[in-house]
Amino acid sequence: MSEEIILRTDNLGISFGGLKAVQHVNLEIRKNEIYGLIGPNGAGKTTVFNMLTGVYLPTEGTFYLGDEELKGMRQDLINRKGIARTFQNIRLFNNMTVIRNVLVGLHNRPEFRCNPFESIFRLGHHFDNEEAMRNKAKELLSIFDLLEERNNLACNLPYGKQRKLEIARALATEPKLLLLDEPAAGMNPQETEELMETIRFIRDKFDMTILLIEHDMNLVSGICDRLTVLNFGTVLAQGNVTDVLHHPDVIKAYLGE
Repeated sequence: MSEEIILRTDNLGISFGGLKAVQHVNLEIRKNEIYGLIGPNGAGKTTVFNMLTGVYLPTEGTFYLGDEELKGMRQDLINRKGIARTFQNIRLFNNMTVIRNVLVGLHNRPEFRCNPFESIFRLGHHFDNEEAMRNKAKELLSIFDLLEERNNLACNLPYGKQRKLEIARALATEPKLLLLDEPAAGMNPQETEELMETIRFIRDKFDMTILLIEHDMNLVSGICDRLTVLNFGTVLAQGNVTDVLHHPDVIKAYLGE
């Protein structure tokens, strides 16, 4: 694993009115690492994701992708810089085809950005661009065994394949850091096992760094390199997986006294 730091947060936090939802979160995630962010419901995990992707503006601290500070940037600019995400509740364009969902992700890449003049007048470069995008979308879909489903509506995919499609759409933006928010939610044990293999494959195939939120401890212990545990918006424990999961305060937070 590389020692290059992909994501660094510096006392990251946010308050809503007088409520301190998250405070003093310090992360250092290395290149090619699969890093877990875990904790009980309401601990602030998704709030951290929302700050890292520009949905929320941190009220304290900041964060960096590589050496570049991204705090205060718009969501689309943060995505172009290299952070992509999926959601706890799947957010596909349900009434669009599978391939069009991936094409949406590709539109944010500079090499595929549309020139309005060429598109309006249907010039040759417009068609070349469209063909290149479709070929790239097919390549991504084939990786996730979704190529044969490309012309089906996204809403007609079974649940596990919808999860894969959402990940494929995120990867279409060519991120440096992929945020997965409870990717195993609603999956049966076989689907979860397949998901673990998919996440490992993504890390290796795309030279990817992954930060994930997850409640399935089998998945967490099976694929994560290191963990941070949040509880009531603050860091409870950090470190390698075995030490963190056996930490008395972590056990107490999950199981009670």
